[in-house]
Amino acid sequence: MTLRTGRHFLQIPGPTNVPDRVLRAMAAPTIDHRGPEFAELTKRLLAALKPVFGTSGPVVVYPASGTGAWEAALVNTLSPGDRVLSFETGHFAVLWREMARGLGLDADTDAIPGDWRHGADPEALAERLAADTDHRIKAVCVVHNETSTGVTSRIPELRAAIDAAGHPALLLVDTISSLGSIDYRHDEWGVDVTVAGSQKGLMLPPGLSFNAVSDKALAASRTARLPGSFWRWQPIIDANAKGAFPYTPATNLLYGLDEALRMLEEEGLTNVFARHTRHAAATRAAVRGWGLEVLCADEREHSGSLTAVLMPEGHDADKLRKIILERFDMSLGSGLGKLAGRVFRIGHLGHFNDLTLAGTLAGVQMGLELAGVPVQRGGLEAALDVLR
Repeated sequence: MTLRTGRHFLQIPGPTNVPDRVLRAMAAPTIDHRGPEFAELTKRLLAALKPVFGTSGPVVVYPASGTGAWEAALVNTLSPGDRVLSFETGHFAVLWREMARGLGLDADTDAIPGDWRHGADPEALAERLAADTDHRIKAVCVVHNETSTGVTSRIPELRAAIDAAGHPALLLVDTISSLGSIDYRHDEWGVDVTVAGSQKGLMLPPGLSFNAVSDKALAASRTARLPGSFWRWQPIIDANAKGAFPYTPATNLLYGLDEALRMLEEEGLTNVFARHTRHAAATRAAVRGWGLEVLCADEREHSGSLTAVLMPEGHDADKLRKIILERFDMSLGSGLGKLAGRVFRIGHLGHFNDLTLAGTLAGVQMGLELAGVPVQRGGLEAALDVLR
Protein backbone atom coordinates (compact mmCIF):
# COMPACT_ATOMS: atom_id res chain seq x y z
CA MET A 1 0.00 0.00 0.00
CA THR A 2 0.98 3.67 -0.09
CA LEU A 3 1.15 5.88 2.95
CA ARG A 4 -0.07 9.41 2.35
CA THR A 5 0.55 12.30 4.70
CA GLY A 6 -0.34 15.94 4.22
CA ARG A 7 2.93 16.52 2.37
CA HIS A 8 4.22 13.44 0.65
CA PHE A 9 3.86 9.82 -0.37
CA LEU A 10 6.13 7.01 0.75
CA GLN A 11 6.04 3.72 -1.07
CA ILE A 12 5.86 0.08 -0.05
CA PRO A 13 5.04 -2.90 -2.31
CA GLY A 14 1.33 -2.30 -2.57
CA PRO A 15 -0.38 0.45 -4.59
CA THR A 16 2.34 2.74 -5.86
CA ASN A 17 2.67 6.48 -5.67
CA VAL A 18 0.21 7.94 -8.19
CA PRO A 19 1.91 10.63 -10.33
CA ASP A 20 0.44 14.12 -10.31
CA ARG A 21 -0.18 13.82 -14.04
CA VAL A 22 -2.37 10.78 -13.46
CA LEU A 23 -4.22 12.40 -10.55
CA ARG A 24 -4.97 15.47 -12.66
CA ALA A 25 -6.22 13.29 -15.50
CA MET A 26 -8.54 11.44 -13.12
CA ALA A 27 -9.99 14.74 -11.94
CA ALA A 28 -11.52 15.49 -15.35
CA PRO A 29 -15.34 15.57 -15.53
CA THR A 30 -16.98 12.18 -15.93
CA ILE A 31 -18.46 11.86 -19.42
CA ASP A 32 -21.22 9.73 -20.89
CA HIS A 33 -19.78 6.21 -21.13
CA ARG A 34 -22.14 5.50 -24.04
CA GLY A 35 -21.10 8.55 -26.05
CA PRO A 36 -18.64 8.99 -28.95
CA GLU A 37 -15.93 10.70 -26.88
CA PHE A 38 -15.77 7.74 -24.50
CA ALA A 39 -15.72 5.30 -27.44
CA GLU A 40 -12.61 7.03 -28.77
CA LEU A 41 -10.98 6.81 -25.32
CA THR A 42 -11.76 3.09 -25.06
CA LYS A 43 -10.29 2.25 -28.45
CA ARG A 44 -7.16 4.32 -27.73
CA LEU A 45 -6.66 2.63 -24.35
CA LEU A 46 -7.08 -0.90 -25.67
CA ALA A 47 -4.53 -0.25 -28.41
CA ALA A 48 -2.05 1.33 -25.98
CA LEU A 49 -2.34 -1.56 -23.51
CA LYS A 50 -1.20 -4.19 -26.02
CA PRO A 51 2.51 -3.27 -26.15
CA VAL A 52 2.65 -3.12 -22.34
CA PHE A 53 1.48 -6.75 -22.22
CA GLY A 54 3.55 -7.66 -25.27
CA THR A 55 0.53 -8.90 -27.20
CA SER A 56 -1.33 -8.32 -30.43
CA GLY A 57 -4.42 -10.05 -29.03
CA PRO A 58 -7.27 -8.77 -26.88
CA VAL A 59 -6.78 -7.22 -23.46
CA VAL A 60 -9.93 -7.31 -21.32
CA VAL A 61 -10.41 -4.58 -18.70
CA TYR A 62 -12.50 -5.05 -15.54
CA PRO A 63 -13.58 -2.58 -12.85
CA ALA A 64 -12.09 -4.90 -10.22
CA SER A 65 -9.01 -5.73 -8.19
CA GLY A 66 -6.37 -8.19 -9.31
CA THR A 67 -8.28 -10.87 -7.44
CA GLY A 68 -11.12 -10.37 -9.90
CA ALA A 69 -8.73 -10.87 -12.80
CA TRP A 70 -7.58 -14.14 -11.16
CA GLU A 71 -11.15 -15.36 -11.09
CA ALA A 72 -11.76 -14.23 -14.66
CA ALA A 73 -8.74 -16.21 -15.87
CA LEU A 74 -10.07 -19.37 -14.22
CA VAL A 75 -13.79 -19.16 -15.00
CA ASN A 76 -13.22 -18.32 -18.66
CA THR A 77 -11.00 -21.31 -19.36
CA LEU A 78 -11.94 -24.17 -17.02
CA SER A 79 -14.82 -26.44 -15.99
CA PRO A 80 -15.81 -27.93 -12.61
CA GLY A 81 -13.38 -30.64 -11.49
CA ASP A 82 -10.62 -29.63 -13.92
CA ARG A 83 -7.15 -30.18 -12.55
CA VAL A 84 -4.91 -27.13 -12.12
CA LEU A 85 -1.16 -27.28 -11.49
CA SER A 86 0.20 -24.54 -9.26
CA PHE A 87 3.43 -23.66 -7.48
CA GLU A 88 3.67 -22.64 -3.82
CA THR A 89 6.10 -19.79 -4.44
CA GLY A 90 4.58 -17.35 -1.95
CA HIS A 91 1.51 -15.94 -0.26
CA PHE A 92 -0.28 -14.80 -3.41
CA ALA A 93 0.37 -18.05 -5.24
CA VAL A 94 -1.29 -19.83 -2.32
CA LEU A 95 -4.28 -17.46 -2.43
CA TRP A 96 -4.77 -18.08 -6.15
CA ARG A 97 -4.72 -21.82 -5.52
CA GLU A 98 -7.28 -21.41 -2.73
CA MET A 99 -9.51 -19.48 -5.12
CA ALA A 100 -9.27 -22.30 -7.67
CA ARG A 101 -10.26 -24.78 -4.98
CA GLY A 102 -13.21 -22.60 -3.97
CA LEU A 103 -14.43 -22.50 -7.57
CA GLY A 104 -14.63 -26.30 -7.69
CA LEU A 105 -11.32 -27.02 -9.40
CA ASP A 106 -8.84 -29.71 -8.37
CA ALA A 107 -6.04 -27.41 -7.26
CA ASP A 108 -4.36 -29.70 -4.74
CA THR A 109 -3.40 -32.91 -6.56
CA ASP A 110 -0.69 -31.25 -8.63
CA ALA A 111 0.37 -28.40 -6.36
CA ILE A 112 4.17 -28.18 -6.32
CA PRO A 113 5.54 -27.15 -2.89
CA GLY A 114 8.18 -24.46 -2.53
CA ASP A 115 10.33 -22.76 0.08
CA TRP A 116 9.17 -19.20 -0.80
CA ARG A 117 12.77 -18.30 -1.68
CA HIS A 118 12.74 -19.66 -5.22
CA GLY A 119 10.45 -19.21 -8.19
CA ALA A 120 8.46 -21.85 -10.05
CA ASP A 121 10.77 -24.73 -10.96
CA PRO A 122 10.79 -25.59 -14.71
CA GLU A 123 12.28 -29.04 -14.03
CA ALA A 124 9.56 -29.90 -11.51
CA LEU A 125 6.97 -28.74 -14.02
CA ALA A 126 8.49 -30.90 -16.77
CA GLU A 127 8.45 -33.97 -14.52
CA ARG A 128 4.85 -33.42 -13.44
CA LEU A 129 3.62 -32.91 -16.99
CA ALA A 130 5.55 -35.92 -18.29
CA ALA A 131 3.72 -38.06 -15.73
CA ASP A 132 0.35 -36.64 -16.79
CA THR A 133 0.01 -38.91 -19.81
CA ASP A 134 -3.80 -38.62 -19.95
CA HIS A 135 -3.58 -34.81 -19.90
CA ARG A 136 -5.79 -34.36 -16.86
CA ILE A 137 -3.98 -31.12 -16.02
CA LYS A 138 -5.84 -28.37 -17.85
CA ALA A 139 -3.94 -25.29 -16.69
CA VAL A 140 -0.66 -24.24 -15.09
CA CYS A 141 -0.96 -21.20 -12.78
CA VAL A 142 2.19 -19.18 -12.07
CA VAL A 143 2.81 -15.90 -10.26
CA HIS A 144 5.42 -14.10 -12.35
CA ASN A 145 6.59 -11.75 -9.59
CA GLU A 146 5.61 -12.91 -6.11
CA THR A 147 4.86 -9.73 -4.17
CA SER A 148 5.28 -11.43 -0.81
CA THR A 149 8.82 -12.65 -1.50
CA GLY A 150 10.48 -10.53 -4.19
CA VAL A 151 11.07 -13.60 -6.36
CA THR A 152 10.44 -13.54 -10.13
CA SER A 153 9.72 -16.86 -11.86
CA ARG A 154 11.30 -17.58 -15.24
CA ILE A 155 8.23 -17.76 -17.49
CA PRO A 156 10.02 -18.58 -20.79
CA GLU A 157 11.60 -21.66 -19.16
CA LEU A 158 8.23 -22.79 -17.86
CA ARG A 159 6.72 -22.40 -21.32
CA ALA A 160 9.61 -24.42 -22.75
CA ALA A 161 8.93 -27.19 -20.21
CA ILE A 162 5.27 -27.34 -21.27
CA ASP A 163 6.21 -27.46 -24.93
CA ALA A 164 8.92 -30.08 -24.41
CA ALA A 165 6.37 -32.32 -22.72
CA GLY A 166 3.96 -31.85 -25.63
CA HIS A 167 1.31 -30.99 -23.08
CA PRO A 168 -1.85 -29.02 -24.00
CA ALA A 169 -2.26 -27.29 -20.62
CA LEU A 170 -2.98 -23.59 -20.66
CA LEU A 171 -0.41 -21.27 -19.06
CA LEU A 172 -1.98 -18.64 -16.76
CA VAL A 173 0.38 -16.00 -15.35
CA ASP A 174 -0.15 -13.37 -12.64
CA THR A 175 1.77 -10.16 -13.42
CA ILE A 176 0.11 -7.97 -10.80
CA SER A 177 3.43 -6.67 -9.40
CA SER A 178 5.51 -7.05 -12.57
CA LEU A 179 3.55 -5.59 -15.49
CA GLY A 180 5.03 -2.23 -16.47
CA SER A 181 8.02 -2.79 -14.18
CA ILE A 182 9.70 -6.03 -15.29
CA ASP A 183 10.17 -7.25 -18.87
CA TYR A 184 7.14 -9.32 -19.86
CA ARG A 185 6.07 -10.74 -23.24
CA HIS A 186 2.65 -12.39 -23.38
CA ASP A 187 2.81 -13.49 -27.02
CA GLU A 188 6.51 -14.30 -27.33
CA TRP A 189 6.52 -16.37 -24.13
CA GLY A 190 3.43 -18.32 -25.11
CA VAL A 191 1.25 -17.22 -22.19
CA ASP A 192 -2.46 -17.98 -22.56
CA VAL A 193 -3.91 -15.65 -19.92
CA THR A 194 -2.04 -12.79 -18.28
CA VAL A 195 -3.54 -11.36 -15.07
CA ALA A 196 -2.73 -7.77 -14.08
CA GLY A 197 -3.88 -4.90 -11.86
CA SER A 198 -3.76 -1.11 -12.05
CA GLN A 199 -2.12 -0.25 -8.73
CA LYS A 200 1.56 -1.03 -9.27
CA GLY A 201 3.54 -0.67 -12.49
CA LEU A 202 0.62 1.10 -14.18
CA MET A 203 0.86 3.83 -11.49
CA LEU A 204 -2.87 4.02 -10.74
CA PRO A 205 -5.01 3.60 -7.64
CA PRO A 206 -6.54 0.13 -7.24
CA GLY A 207 -9.74 -0.57 -9.13
CA LEU A 208 -8.88 -1.83 -12.61
CA SER A 209 -7.73 -5.31 -13.54
CA PHE A 210 -6.87 -7.00 -16.82
CA ASN A 211 -6.69 -10.26 -18.73
CA ALA A 212 -4.57 -10.53 -21.86
CA VAL A 213 -5.95 -13.50 -23.79
CA SER A 214 -4.39 -15.86 -26.35
CA ASP A 215 -6.31 -17.49 -29.22
CA LYS A 216 -6.03 -20.81 -27.40
CA ALA A 217 -7.53 -19.36 -24.23
CA LEU A 218 -10.30 -17.68 -26.18
CA ALA A 219 -11.14 -21.03 -27.78
CA ALA A 220 -11.20 -22.66 -24.34
CA SER A 221 -13.63 -20.00 -23.13
CA ARG A 222 -16.24 -21.25 -25.59
CA THR A 223 -16.53 -24.60 -23.79
CA ALA A 224 -15.59 -23.64 -20.19
CA ARG A 225 -18.41 -24.43 -17.75
CA LEU A 226 -17.45 -22.64 -14.55
CA PRO A 227 -20.11 -20.02 -13.77
CA GLY A 228 -18.98 -16.46 -14.34
CA SER A 229 -21.41 -14.17 -16.14
CA PHE A 230 -19.76 -10.85 -15.24
CA TRP A 231 -16.29 -12.17 -16.06
CA ARG A 232 -17.04 -13.60 -19.52
CA TRP A 233 -14.58 -12.31 -22.10
CA GLN A 234 -16.62 -12.50 -25.27
CA PRO A 235 -19.35 -9.97 -24.38
CA ILE A 236 -16.64 -7.52 -23.30
CA ILE A 237 -14.55 -8.06 -26.44
CA ASP A 238 -17.65 -7.62 -28.61
CA ALA A 239 -18.59 -4.38 -26.86
CA ASN A 240 -14.98 -3.12 -26.98
CA ALA A 241 -15.02 -3.35 -30.78
CA LYS A 242 -17.51 -0.46 -30.67
CA GLY A 243 -15.60 1.42 -27.96
CA ALA A 244 -18.00 0.32 -25.22
CA PHE A 245 -18.28 -2.04 -22.24
CA PRO A 246 -21.19 -4.33 -21.30
CA TYR A 247 -21.05 -2.91 -17.76
CA THR A 248 -20.65 0.59 -16.35
CA PRO A 249 -16.90 1.27 -16.57
CA ALA A 250 -14.72 3.06 -14.02
CA THR A 251 -14.51 6.13 -16.22
CA ASN A 252 -12.13 8.29 -14.19
CA LEU A 253 -9.73 5.41 -13.59
CA LEU A 254 -9.67 4.96 -17.35
CA TYR A 255 -8.72 8.64 -17.69
CA GLY A 256 -5.82 7.91 -15.34
CA LEU A 257 -4.86 4.79 -17.28
CA ASP A 258 -4.74 6.83 -20.49
CA GLU A 259 -2.24 9.23 -18.90
CA ALA A 260 -0.19 6.44 -17.25
CA LEU A 261 0.17 4.62 -20.56
CA ARG A 262 1.29 7.89 -22.15
CA MET A 263 3.96 8.25 -19.45
CA LEU A 264 5.23 4.71 -20.05
CA GLU A 265 5.40 5.37 -23.78
CA GLU A 266 7.30 8.62 -23.24
CA GLU A 267 9.93 6.95 -21.06
CA GLY A 268 10.02 3.84 -23.24
CA LEU A 269 9.37 0.38 -21.81
CA THR A 270 13.02 -0.64 -22.22
CA ASN A 271 14.07 2.34 -20.11
CA VAL A 272 11.33 1.63 -17.57
CA PHE A 273 12.59 -1.93 -17.12
CA ALA A 274 16.21 -0.74 -16.88
CA ARG A 275 15.26 1.79 -14.19
CA HIS A 276 13.58 -0.89 -12.11
CA THR A 277 16.54 -3.24 -12.55
CA ARG A 278 18.95 -0.52 -11.35
CA HIS A 279 16.84 0.39 -8.34
CA ALA A 280 16.56 -3.28 -7.39
CA ALA A 281 20.34 -3.71 -7.66
CA ALA A 282 20.90 -0.65 -5.47
CA THR A 283 18.46 -1.97 -2.87
CA ARG A 284 20.16 -5.37 -2.74
CA ALA A 285 23.51 -3.61 -2.40
CA ALA A 286 22.14 -1.76 0.63
CA VAL A 287 20.80 -4.95 2.20
CA ARG A 288 24.12 -6.71 1.81
CA GLY A 289 25.95 -3.60 3.00
CA TRP A 290 23.94 -3.82 6.22
CA GLY A 291 25.02 -7.43 6.58
CA LEU A 292 21.47 -8.71 6.08
CA GLU A 293 20.12 -11.34 3.69
CA VAL A 294 17.87 -10.92 0.67
CA LEU A 295 15.04 -13.46 0.81
CA CYS A 296 15.30 -14.41 -2.87
CA ALA A 297 17.95 -17.12 -3.04
CA ASP A 298 18.53 -17.35 -6.81
CA GLU A 299 20.39 -14.53 -8.57
CA ARG A 300 18.36 -15.21 -11.74
CA GLU A 301 15.09 -14.54 -9.92
CA HIS A 302 15.66 -11.22 -8.14
CA SER A 303 12.65 -8.94 -8.52
CA GLY A 304 12.90 -5.55 -10.14
CA SER A 305 9.75 -4.45 -8.29
CA LEU A 306 10.55 -5.10 -4.64
CA THR A 307 13.08 -6.63 -2.29
CA ALA A 308 12.19 -8.79 0.72
CA VAL A 309 14.75 -8.71 3.53
CA LEU A 310 15.24 -11.44 6.14
CA MET A 311 15.61 -10.25 9.72
CA PRO A 312 18.37 -11.73 11.89
CA GLU A 313 17.30 -14.44 14.34
CA GLY A 314 15.66 -12.96 17.43
CA HIS A 315 14.55 -9.71 15.75
CA ASP A 316 10.97 -8.93 14.76
CA ALA A 317 10.33 -7.34 11.37
CA ASP A 318 7.01 -5.90 12.52
CA LYS A 319 8.67 -4.12 15.44
CA LEU A 320 11.14 -2.58 12.98
CA ARG A 321 8.31 -1.51 10.67
CA LYS A 322 6.46 0.10 13.58
CA ILE A 323 9.52 2.11 14.60
CA ILE A 324 10.11 3.32 11.04
CA LEU A 325 6.46 4.28 10.62
CA GLU A 326 6.31 6.20 13.89
CA ARG A 327 9.70 7.92 13.61
CA PHE A 328 9.96 8.60 9.88
CA ASP A 329 6.39 8.37 8.58
CA MET A 330 7.45 5.61 6.19
CA SER A 331 5.57 2.34 5.74
CA LEU A 332 7.39 -0.83 4.73
CA GLY A 333 5.74 -4.03 3.53
CA SER A 334 5.10 -6.71 6.11
CA GLY A 335 5.88 -10.39 5.94
CA LEU A 336 2.82 -12.29 4.72
CA GLY A 337 1.68 -15.80 5.57
CA LYS A 338 4.49 -17.92 6.95
CA LEU A 339 6.90 -15.00 6.57
CA ALA A 340 5.01 -12.82 9.09
CA GLY A 341 7.45 -11.13 11.44
CA ARG A 342 10.43 -12.61 9.61
CA VAL A 343 10.82 -10.23 6.67
CA PHE A 344 10.14 -6.66 5.66
CA ARG A 345 9.66 -5.59 2.06
CA ILE A 346 11.00 -2.53 0.25
CA GLY A 347 9.04 -1.48 -2.83
CA HIS A 348 10.88 0.21 -5.72
CA LEU A 349 8.32 0.09 -8.52
CA GLY A 350 6.12 2.35 -10.55
CA HIS A 351 6.49 6.12 -10.14
CA PHE A 352 9.87 6.03 -8.41
CA ASN A 353 13.24 7.69 -8.88
CA ASP A 354 16.79 7.66 -7.51
CA LEU A 355 16.15 10.28 -4.85
CA THR A 356 13.04 8.52 -3.58
CA LEU A 357 14.96 5.27 -3.30
CA ALA A 358 17.88 6.93 -1.51
CA GLY A 359 15.47 8.46 1.02
CA THR A 360 13.72 5.14 1.52
CA LEU A 361 16.97 3.30 2.18
CA ALA A 362 18.17 6.04 4.55
CA GLY A 363 14.98 5.59 6.55
CA VAL A 364 15.45 1.82 6.67
CA GLN A 365 19.05 2.17 7.84
CA MET A 366 18.11 4.58 10.62
CA GLY A 367 15.22 2.33 11.63
CA LEU A 368 17.42 -0.75 11.82
CA GLU A 369 19.78 1.09 14.15
CA LEU A 370 16.95 2.39 16.35
CA ALA A 371 15.46 -1.13 16.55
CA GLY A 372 18.77 -2.49 17.84
CA VAL A 373 19.27 -4.76 14.84
CA PRO A 374 22.99 -5.55 14.52
CA VAL A 375 23.83 -4.04 11.13
CA GLN A 376 26.82 -2.53 9.43
CA ARG A 377 26.50 1.12 8.41
CA GLY A 378 27.67 0.76 4.80
CA GLY A 379 24.32 -0.13 3.28
CA LEU A 380 23.20 3.30 2.16
CA GLU A 381 26.61 4.17 0.72
CA ALA A 382 26.66 0.88 -1.22
CA ALA A 383 23.29 1.74 -2.74
CA LEU A 384 24.43 5.24 -3.67
CA ASP A 385 27.46 3.74 -5.42
CA VAL A 386 25.09 1.77 -7.65
CA LEU A 387 22.88 4.80 -8.30
CA ARG A 388 25.86 6.99 -9.18
